[in-house]
Amino acid sequence: MKSAVENLNPTRVRLTVEVPFEELKDSLDAAYKKINQQVTVKGFRKGKIPARIIDQRFGRGAVLEEAVNDALPKFYTEAVNEAELNVLGQPEVDITELKDGETLNFTAEVDVRPTIEIPDYSGIEVEVDAVEVADEDVEKAVEELRERFASTSPVERAAQDGDVVTIDLEAKVDGEVLEDGVASDVSYTIGSGELLDGIDEAVKGLEAGGEATFASELKGGSAAGKEAEVTVKVTQVAARELPELDDDFAQLASEFDTLEELKADSRKRLENMKQYDQATQAQERVLEKLLELVEVPVPEKLLEDEINTRKHNLEHHQLGQMGLDLAKYLEIQGKTEEEFDAETKEAAIKGIKTQFVLDELVNKEKLNVNQEELTEHLMRRAASSGMSPDQFAQAVVEGGQVPMLVGEVARGKALAVVVEASTVKDTNGEVVDLDDEEDETESATEVVAEVTDGDEASTEASEEKPEA
Repeated sequence: MKSAVENLNPTRVRLTVEVPFEELKDSLDAAYKKINQQVTVKGFRKGKIPARIIDQRFGRGAVLEEAVNDALPKFYTEAVNEAELNVLGQPEVDITELKDGETLNFTAEVDVRPTIEIPDYSGIEVEVDAVEVADEDVEKAVEELRERFASTSPVERAAQDGDVVTIDLEAKVDGEVLEDGVASDVSYTIGSGELLDGIDEAVKGLEAGGEATFASELKGGSAAGKEAEVTVKVTQVAARELPELDDDFAQLASEFDTLEELKADSRKRLENMKQYDQATQAQERVLEKLLELVEVPVPEKLLEDEINTRKHNLEHHQLGQMGLDLAKYLEIQGKTEEEFDAETKEAAIKGIKTQFVLDELVNKEKLNVNQEELTEHLMRRAASSGMSPDQFAQAVVEGGQVPMLVGEVARGKALAVVVEASTVKDTNGEVVDLDDEEDETESATEVVAEVTDGDEASTEASEEKPEA
């Protein structure tokens, strides 16, 4: 077999392959054997039909077609390996010449990963928000905890902001009561915004036994997105009573003995959250700077597939779970379809470039992923998906997605290496020391996974079977 490579552009090549006919012998034998098992000829036992009889009865062309379809993947793979190509996706194959007993010639056009030169990234500098926790932040956190321990008691007065009302609801569309539009004994805190638009105004001022009707757009159910006439009846009004902010409350709501200890712990928790957010911000901004330094051509077909994948996932998974379609989503977001398409394309380009650059860094820095790192990442992904670790692991293995998770962790480690070499300062001009290597890698992995979401399946180098 002889092969040659022609670079069509930085991300696409054409392979020209010439195969002497004698190298098709194994595939021809396999073709005769396969046809032998599929057909019957009077006077011959099944599987024992001579090749010349098959040629006479069914045509040599049928045998050649079967043999070529069997041989193409092998010769294509050999040509790819010989040229040391890092291919993406499935090739477009064209048989240019097939002479029985002489030769098989074909071409294969396929996308390849571009050659990327990683420049010196040690000079990258970024600015992030300073970690500052104000007294007001602590007071707000303690107040939110206090709200969770509020008690309620029925009152005989009109409902007002902050009260908890027990209500019955009935929704009509075009004068007809919806099958799923009736609910009883619903507990609702006035002002929480957790139910329908307009309900706060409807129930405020009502006492137990009072009812009101208002118009609202339904957020879910069989008539999601439609305007409904909603009747609400208040069956009970209860006032919320907050506990006193003292040492007794601290002992009730936490493991601490005093309110001051509870506040100190709240401050520490807020600092930790802000430090994590600061690290994430640093990684995102370092990644932006790194991508600005590197010229990364993006394969057109790969970009098209990635855009379609992102749109499909949004429409059929995320929006579907919320009972929305794309048109309604765009209306809520205040975006035109053109703006949405432009943003999706921009995100897809960034995701593909991020994967290419970080994969190159993984190779350059010789980074590996151990079992513990992979398990920790799997646990976090399982938690975010709402599945148990065992269920998520099973789904990953069955879906052949283990390489995807390994890739995410490896790219996270690559980004962490760049962040470590960069200078990060806060808005006060202080150098930020992101010295927790394990936490930095974990958060960097999450940053990379979010940016490249949906890219892995389409950009993972694969040598799929070409077809004649």
